[in-house]
Amino acid sequence: MLDYLVRRLLYALPILLGVNLLTFALFFMVNTPDDMARIHLGVKRVTPQAIEAWKAEHGYDRPLFINTQATGVDQVTDTLFVDKSLGLFAFDFGMADDGRDIAREIKTRMWPSLAIALPTFLVGLLCYVSFALLLTFFRGSALDRGGVILCVALMSISGLFYVIGGQYLMGKLWHWFPISGWQPGLDAWKFLVMPVVVGLVAGIGDSTRFYRALFLEEMGKDYVRTARAKGLSDLRVLFRHVLGNAMIPILTGVVVVIPRLFLGSLIIESFFGIPGLGSYTIDAIQAQDFAIVRSMVFLGSVLYIVGLVLTDISYTLVDPRVRLE
Repeated sequence: MLDYLVRRLLYALPILLGVNLLTFALFFMVNTPDDMARIHLGVKRVTPQAIEAWKAEHGYDRPLFINTQATGVDQVTDTLFVDKSLGLFAFDFGMADDGRDIAREIKTRMWPSLAIALPTFLVGLLCYVSFALLLTFFRGSALDRGGVILCVALMSISGLFYVIGGQYLMGKLWHWFPISGWQPGLDAWKFLVMPVVVGLVAGIGDSTRFYRALFLEEMGKDYVRTARAKGLSDLRVLFRHVLGNAMIPILTGVVVVIPRLFLGSLIIESFFGIPGLGSYTIDAIQAQDFAIVRSMVFLGSVLYIVGLVLTDISYTLVDPRVRLE
């Protein structure tokens, strides 16, 4: 087990390096340091001296990848890519282009993101799996057909519709919760209920259909027919055998959600005015703040790799046939 974990961590280093390189290349293919300086200085006509001063102050006055004016190893190390990317591997996110500490912002904003994503994930997983099990148990019936039609209809609607509809019904028409905003402390629940409900409703369609397809595939296998031949009821076969054997693909789908738990939902946080990491990323992209963008992309990559490792470990708990060798 320890050897496996060490290998996976070593594999992660070139992956993270490649992600940093790709993010760096894509960002500076769209914007040059001069463009970033003009955006952050906030005026239309900026003197070349002001641009050079801003670049020198924020460390954007170096060449991107190769420093032809340096000698030896400094040709590679004294570059913008190494200066902006090397510290990320020590989780030193540095300062944003507007002067704020990125690590402090992440620590502050991760809690609103978790407050939305965690209940949405846990309650959603319970509801989606339960609904899919119900449709599988009554497969071929009017309930099953109606549930599938409902899921397809919900999948066909844009996520923005649920956001706007939820704000109109629960906020403006019924006055149950605030339409948007945030308040720290115990009173934060008033601002969390609507985003969580919207997130749950928006995910019913595709998630339920996915789990239903998994359960139906398991229902057609030989071990199910054997269990029925031994006299086990459909309910016991479904919950004891089918659900257990479908846990591996369920866990595989869960790993995709792990980065979102910490990084937040971009749409939900932006529309509901939640000061989480999702809205933080959107604001950084709009402001062309490369320091924040590269930090959030790197953090998301690390969380995704950690999720993959945890998923592989969890396979050994739900399926004794799987061994990490």
